Amino acid sequence: MIISASRRCDIPAFAGERLMAALRAGELEVRNPFRPGDARRVSLRRRDVDAFVFWSRNARPFLRHLDEIDRGGYPYCFLVTVTGYPRPLEPGVPASGDAAAFVRELAARIGRRRVIWRYDPVIFLPGMDIRFHAANFTRLAALLAPCVSRVIVSFFDPYAKALRRLGKAGIDAGTAGGSPMQQAEMLARFAAVAAASGLEIQTCAEPGPAAGVASGKCIDEGLLNEVFGLNLSYRKDAGQRKACLCQQSLDIGAYGECGHGCLYCYARR
Repeated sequence: MIISASRRCDIPAFAGERLMAALRAGELEVRNPFRPGDARRVSLRRRDVDAFVFWSRNARPFLRHLDEIDRGGYPYCFLVTVTGYPRPLEPGVPASGDAAAFVRELAARIGRRRVIWRYDPVIFLPGMDIRFHAANFTRLAALLAPCVSRVIVSFFDPYAKALRRLGKAGIDAGTAGGSPMQQAEMLARFAAVAAASGLEIQTCAEPGPAAGVASGKCIDEGLLNEVFGLNLSYRKDAGQRKACLCQQSLDIGAYGECGHGCLYCYARR
């Protein structure tokens, strides 16, 4: 079993102490995100956990726990989202310079192969066109390429909650996902920057390879097998979107608990 921590909340930033307490206890109660009264006990004992995949925008508060996790023998990797968007869109996330600093610290601790950069979502808004994203991605790649070996990109999906939230902020997000032509041009530019920076590039939950960018997986059993000598076979996660290729995992997060406050986030209440 792969434990995803978490698509629903930045556990390393906001719930690391709670996770570590559960790890010491050997189990965790996980509530169904759509039926909170429906809960299950999940074993976190080493024999029951193949690996942890940590999702974060600010893993620094969690770094102090890595020695304990290592002593427990748990394989793990990090998916770190760094987008560098204007502050009104991302009021609570670290500045990109600070994010790059803790990504460097994390990579020095566990190796760059176990740290994956996510530039997600790519969102087209006034002042955030193809040229903006090309320049922004290039700037971030220069900061992060020494610390990561892979970047995963994905385009904004128009979830109703996110559209309402953006609309209340006076942002018309009706075309924020971009047209097929915009997406293809954007991917081609990202691919060129990634190649020049020595980065693998993949898309997340986008239909088919495009502009030389392969469809990829955030939770990737192939990477876990490579890095940790595991023997996981591929099983698509049926709980994710149709185009998502992620390996089956169990997410232990809860919606509405993240403090970053990103306006475009699907996981906010």
